[in-house]
Parts: sequence; C-alpha cells; structure tokens
Amino acid sequence: MKTIALRFTDKFAPSAGTIKAHEDIIKTKGYVWYGKMGNRISKSIAEEIIKNESPRFLLIHSGAQDRYWMYFKEIGFETPSFEDFPTYYHTISDRFKTWFKISDIRKAEKNVMSNCRVISSGALLSNASRHSMSPYFIIEYTPDNME
Repeated sequence: MKTIALRFTDKFAPSAGTIKAHEDIIKTKGYVWYGKMGNRISKSIAEEIIKNESPRFLLIHSGAQDRYWMYFKEIGFETPSFEDFPTYYHTISDRFKTWFKISDIRKAEKNVMSNCRVISSGALLSNASRHSMSPYFIIEYTPDNME
C-alpha cells in the first residue's frame, strides 16, 4: 500500500496531547480534521492514497516511540470550519497546507517503520527518518500480516 508518513510534535498541543485532542472530537462528531504544517502534499499523491481500500497515513511522534495509523475519508487544501478541528489549531490554522478528515486513529504496531520503505530511496523508514529532516515521506507499507 502506497501512502505517506508524517512527523508530528506536541509542541502546540494541550497537555493531553495531539492524539487525545483529535480523538475527543472524533468521539463527538465522528471525524476530525488533522492539519499538516508546511508544504502541502501534492494533489497526485493525495489522489493516489485516497484510492486505497482503507485510506490511512502513518503519524510518527518526533522524539518519541509512538506511531499511529490515521484513517481518513478526505484530503483538503482549504482550512475547514474551526468546529471541526482542535481549538489549539485555531491561532495557527494558516500554517496548515494539507488537511485530512480523520475517522479513526489506531496505535500502530511496534515494528511498523521496519515494514515501510521510502519510495524515493528504497530505504527503510526506520533508517530514513533518523537521517532526514523531511516532515513527510512517501512510503510503501507491506506488513507482515495484513489487517
């Protein structure tokens, strides 16, 4: 499965953290928008990954061991309604260039990054992410056992 891996930090998040803030909105609305800061994901990559049977991307917590699969229904490039994403985004929403409409967040398996190859280099994501400052990677995910 071709998708992307994004890095995130809790730098701007409330004390409960980024994941909890997003999960709380999913519980009440059934979805939440997750914003990616910086350069936007190309439309061609967005169109390709949304066609996956169960579209998702890998979220990598910078400086920590946590990894999450973010299941999404839609990708957008315009800021959604403020009620559809966590309040801590409100003052920085103009920094987000790509938005994902998340329907589910699941903790990824511990070895997930060893099952991902960066398409441009063929390197394992576990190695590439240590040696690159890139905020995202286009990856091919081939799990040991498909879910």
